[in-house]
This record gives sequence, structure tokens and C-alpha cells, in this order.
Amino acid sequence: MGNWYDYPQYYDLAFRSETALEADFIEAAARKYCPFPVRRLLEPACGTGRLVAELAARGYHLTGFDLSRPSLAYLRRRLRRRRLAAHVFEADMADFRIRRPADLAYCTFDAFRHLLSEADARRHLQCVAASLRPGGIYILGFHLLPPDASEQCIERWTERRAGTEVTVTLRVVATDRRRRLETLRVSLLVRARGGRVLRLRHEFPFRMYTAPQFRRLLRSVPSLELLDVYDFWYEIDRPMKLDGQMNDTVFILKRR
Repeated sequence: MGNWYDYPQYYDLAFRSETALEADFIEAAARKYCPFPVRRLLEPACGTGRLVAELAARGYHLTGFDLSRPSLAYLRRRLRRRRLAAHVFEADMADFRIRRPADLAYCTFDAFRHLLSEADARRHLQCVAASLRPGGIYILGFHLLPPDASEQCIERWTERRAGTEVTVTLRVVATDRRRRLETLRVSLLVRARGGRVLRLRHEFPFRMYTAPQFRRLLRSVPSLELLDVYDFWYEIDRPMKLDGQMNDTVFILKRR
């Protein structure tokens, strides 16, 4: 069994169908919430750079960073192949700086939950705030934990492209509500051209948040203000009420 982070081409394929929808929402949020033209974008934990490349192709100036060297190498090859420009570097989500303030930052899908302590999560939000110009926004998406959520959760989907099929299975294998940690197992079944079959599996911990827990964290970072909340349907005209039943959550945070 291999680690899926060592095979960025398959990790990337697993999530590619979300790319256009997420990029469209980022642009719509920029128009709705930023009182200035948005040109400079920042993506913490950019991974293989699906959105970095997509938004660079739409004419934005992109900065992205990650700790996965295979993912960053894959992103740099992708940018060269498509003749796109972006500033890409290796850094930790809880300890980073950028050269010039961004107009908008985004982190759309659960990477925030890799920060396993309250202190690291707070430092991340402080770093993002320091990286945004006043009035700039941070689009932060991750799964909240409703009070009645099942501790056993399985999600599965399949993506196909150019003769390659990737089936992803996400399974919660352990939950510790006292320590606010859950262990997620990710399994990939890859069927490539020529009949090649590859199986990848990786387990890692995620920090758990209820809506009140995230509100409490946000209060400890006064440089960021919560403007609105959405779900993963990304309907810009339908902001939602943040309550204890929300799960798929996208926060719009403004740099004061």
C-alpha cells in the first residue's frame, strides 16, 4: 500500500470535478465582499494546485504553499506545461509569510483540520490575517461536527479521465471527542491504462470542530471578522445561518 500524497496525479484527479465550481465561487465572493478589485490570491495548503492553476489561467496573481514536496513538484510541472505563472513555496500553515499582502485567501476543503491544536489553528488564522490587506477576505471551508453526527462515516466516489479511473473511499476509523480528534482513512483504487491497478491507503488525524468551538476560536483572532457562511453547494446568493446542524461549511472571514 502506498501513501496517496506520494502520487499527486491521482490525488489531483480525485478532486478535479470540484475545481471549476470552487473557482467560480471564489470569484463571486470577491465581487460580493471585497470593496476593491481582486487580483492577488493566496492559497495555504495548495496541494497539487488545482485551484492555483485554474485561477492563474483566469488572470489572477497566485501565491500558494504546502508541506508536500511531491505535490509542489507536480504543481510546478503543471504551471510550466500550461505556461502559467505563480509563486509556489514550501511552508507550514501555522508559520508562513508572503512578500506582498493578498486581496483574498482561500482554503476550501478541510486542510484547516490538519492543524491539530488550538494554538496552531490560531496561529494559522493570524498568519492569514497578516497576509491580507485590510478589507480582504479569507474563504475557509471545512466540515463541522453536528452534535448528533455519527462517529462511523463512509464516503465513496469515482473520477475518470483519459483512460484512468480513481475510486476514493473516505472512512472515519476512530473518534475522540474529548481530545477533538478523528482518524480518517483514505483509500484509492486506481485503474490505469493497460490494466495497471494501484491501491493506496493513508490514515491521518483531523481536528474536530462544532460551530460554537469555531466561533470561540475566531473570537481569539480579533483581526478577522465573520461575514457570512455557505455550504459546499457554493450558492453565492444563499448565505446560511451558522447553527449546530451545519456540516459542510464555508466561512467568509474579513480582515479588519
